[in-house]
Formats: sequence, C-alpha cells, structure tokens
Amino acid sequence: MSKYKAVRTVVDGITFASKKEAARYCELKLLERAGEIRDLRLQVPYEIIPKCGNNRAVKYVADFIYKKHYDGITDTFETVEDCKGMKTQVYIIKKKLMLWRYGIEIKEV
Repeated sequence: MSKYKAVRTVVDGITFASKKEAARYCELKLLERAGEIRDLRLQVPYEIIPKCGNNRAVKYVADFIYKKHYDGITDTFETVEDCKGMKTQVYIIKKKLMLWRYGIEIKEV
C-alpha cells in the first residue's frame, strides 16, 4: 500500500499505480475499440525542465495520452490524462509547467 492508500493493480499484464488508474485504462481500451479514440499510449514522459549542471532534469509522466475521433475526423491534438486521487504540491507545479512549456492542459480523472 502506498502513502496515499493506492493499491497497485494489474490489468492485461500492465501494473497500474492504483485501482482508479487501472479502471480508467479499461474504459479507454473500450473507447479505442469503439473507435471513439485512437493512439492510446501509457506512461509517456515529458521533460519540463532540462538537466542543468549537476541537477537532474524534471519530468512529468502522463498516465494516458490519446487522440479523439469526432464524426470520422481525428483530432490532431493529443489529450493528456492523469488519474488523481490526491493532488500533491509537486503535481500542481508540474501541471502548471506542462501548460507553460508545452501548452498542454492535463485532464484529471
């Protein structure tokens, strides 16, 4: 059990950080099969602050990324989703940095 009481869960041989994240994965797989979304990817890293001297780069890892379908037209922009039970201060800062650096608004589920 983690600090925030999240229980690791395995679905399709993939280990998820929480039951909530695993359930969202199942929903997204159904949407992908139905043709509502496409190009579903998991755990995609973004470098939000590059390495500087001896300091490591700061990264944000998106839980899910996909493209939406609208009446046969695929959105060229990717939707970035994060399954959140607890919004930590670090997450809040990284969310703002993602918007500032990449113009990406993270969708919280």
